[in-house]
Amino acid sequence: AGSRLQHEYVPSAHLSAACTCLAWAPAGARQPPSKDGPQRKKRKSEVGEVDKQLDILAIGTAVGSILLYSTVKGELQSKLDGGHDSRVNCVRWHQESCCLYSCSDDKHIVEWNTQTCKVKCKWKGDSSSVTCLCISPDGKMLLSAGRTIKLWDLETKEVYRHFTGHATSVSSLMFTTVKPTNESKPFDGITGLYFLSGAIHDRLLSVWYIRSDRKEKNAVMSFTVTDEPTFVDLTVSEVKEEPVKLAVVCRDGQLHLFEHILNGYYKKPLTPNCTVQIATPGDGDSTPKPVPILAAAFCTDKQSLLLVYGNALQPIIEKVSLNTSESHICLVRDIQKVLSLKTDAAVTKVKTPVVNSDAKVLVPGIPGHSTAVKTPASGKEKKKNKRKPGETEESIEERLGALDIDVSKVKTPGGLPQTDSFAVLLVQGLESNDAEILNKVLNTRKENIVKNTVARMPIHAVIPLLHELTKRLQGNPYSASLMVRWLKSVFTVHASYLSTLPDLIPQLGMLYQLMESRVKTLQKLSRLHGRLFILVTQVAASQTVQDVPEVNQTAKLVYEDESSEEEGSDDEMIADKDSDENWDEDEEKEEQSDEQDMTVEKEINGDSDLEPENESEEE
Repeated sequence: AGSRLQHEYVPSAHLSAACTCLAWAPAGARQPPSKDGPQRKKRKSEVGEVDKQLDILAIGTAVGSILLYSTVKGELQSKLDGGHDSRVNCVRWHQESCCLYSCSDDKHIVEWNTQTCKVKCKWKGDSSSVTCLCISPDGKMLLSAGRTIKLWDLETKEVYRHFTGHATSVSSLMFTTVKPTNESKPFDGITGLYFLSGAIHDRLLSVWYIRSDRKEKNAVMSFTVTDEPTFVDLTVSEVKEEPVKLAVVCRDGQLHLFEHILNGYYKKPLTPNCTVQIATPGDGDSTPKPVPILAAAFCTDKQSLLLVYGNALQPIIEKVSLNTSESHICLVRDIQKVLSLKTDAAVTKVKTPVVNSDAKVLVPGIPGHSTAVKTPASGKEKKKNKRKPGETEESIEERLGALDIDVSKVKTPGGLPQTDSFAVLLVQGLESNDAEILNKVLNTRKENIVKNTVARMPIHAVIPLLHELTKRLQGNPYSASLMVRWLKSVFTVHASYLSTLPDLIPQLGMLYQLMESRVKTLQKLSRLHGRLFILVTQVAASQTVQDVPEVNQTAKLVYEDESSEEEGSDDEMIADKDSDENWDEDEEKEEQSDEQDMTVEKEINGDSDLEPENESEEE
């Protein structure tokens, strides 16, 4: 009632997933024996207190496990595992037995025994995910809903009735009557009862009637609201003439109240008897702003309402009695004042230290607190005066050295700082569609700059970049060869993101076709390239053969062998005839001819004698 936070349970993040649904165990639910050993016997007075107090809370999680949390002990009591392998959508406790029913995205409904923490029974509830459950007032039947609604017999686990349901998944199911309106027939516990259902994105709440025959499957009446219902509460009609009161909170923050006696078929959707909104007072210049209502519930007297409004972190809970004869009620509430009063009340428990008037103490938690930040100018002046008159000021290089910054890195040959990625520039170019920026970035040839840019660019820019690259790939082949580098690094770095996109195939279709058309010609081109290569090399080879200079075929030296017999006999005869003088002449000639032979040989070998005597002889 004081809208104070009474208890907080934060599941440890690594042990359990996010909470998806909650349900309080009925007040008398027996607790399973604690692990510490046998429980001590409770005194009679204690038993009474425990029965009235709600203690155990079932928490469904996104991974399929269910946690049972004791608010009295402030700890997890047990964990129900092995029933679901997908998100738990709804948990419901049975009124009498310690059974718990849960449904999940895995299309199954599970009945749990909370004493042993084991699955009692599991059956397939629907062809798609089951989103909501509700147990009948007598506890023998169970309503389940995905989009269609089914009524199950809990004894046999068979479908007792089918209802058409809604076009979207059902978010709320509840019985509106305990007894049938027609009291002439004996009551079997279910026939003749009405129940209500609401679905997401559906502005109609439907009421269904359970008949003895299976003929009618459609809703008997519907209530219309302004937006998707997020919270529904109702007063159950126990007597025949008692109207059902319905409080529906919508996503737009309005509360609609209906009052209607359920007695048969109604064709037109019923409009709310009263709509409630909350707004801030428009004091002075400020315009009144709407305050969203988060939830509403009827009090035990079935007249007054508990309203929860504001924001989910600091909700304000207030009990109001409304005059429902007016069709539209707007409550004016100053949220800021209420919240500041609440925080003041909470803060007063803290003992504030005694401080002098100059100091300002900031109390955490009060919204709107601020402090004037003074610039310490006086300190700077003092520092300046500290330098001694003889000292010279340190150079920037020395200061940087003291800061341990590598000066050589700061200095660059161009005089401008060099970057290793153009991620920011690229995103700007893509958003503004600036051709100049894009040309500058996409025409970089450095491999590591391309990689760094792609790695540091935000995810949302990946698809626009791919479109831009596809556009450029259609241009001249030179730019295409540069774009392929970008494509390669985009696909290597962002492959995991791209694979999560549902419309990836149409997004990359154009690119794929481009690649295909290029690759198709590759085989023909490579064949042509091979043939041309052979031709060119053959032409070049024949050219080199023609360019070789002709070799002179005439001999530079002929040596004749004079050892034949005929020549020998002639010589002898000449020798006999010739006188001694002739002999001497012959000898001289031989010597000369020998010398000539020598010089010719030397010339051929490339080492001619450079002695003057030999030269004259040769001449």
